[in-house]
Amino acid sequence: MASSQYSKEIIKHFRNPRNVGRIEDADGVGKAGNLVCGDLMKLYIEIGENKKGQRIIKDIKFETFGCIVAISNSSLLTTMMKGKTLEEALRLTRDDLIEKLGKPLPPIKLHCSLLAVDALHEAFFDYYSRAKLPIPEELKKDHERIQKALETIEHEHKEFVELEEKLLGEKQ
Repeated sequence: MASSQYSKEIIKHFRNPRNVGRIEDADGVGKAGNLVCGDLMKLYIEIGENKKGQRIIKDIKFETFGCIVAISNSSLLTTMMKGKTLEEALRLTRDDLIEKLGKPLPPIKLHCSLLAVDALHEAFFDYYSRAKLPIPEELKKDHERIQKALETIEHEHKEFVELEEKLLGEKQ
């Protein structure tokens, strides 16, 4: 697809992605993938507190192995979430990302926005689990759905998954 078919926002985040990388000793790490396209996203969050004592996303970074839209979505999501309370961040939807990206996305690329939100939700699930906090029911449901998708990918595309893990530095 020619870049002229993508919005300026998508091109901006693809050419100059924000918040790329890892957070060592992250408070939460989330991973999401798509069987059809092979995109894989990994998101890292560091939790802090604002002046009101609310938990906020102090820092957020990503690693994405995927297409222009997957990388742009990951970058945009991190810029939108930094400084948000956990409650605000959990309300983010795929449609919120799509709206911020501008121009309607081709239907075949809509899943990239869901992957970014899924990776965020997985990072929250990991954070709540580690911190031994009650996990919201909707987050539990999302986690089960996301894990089933990842299991299918890992089972059906083992060699590809191993390559992605190597590229993302999960295995030494």
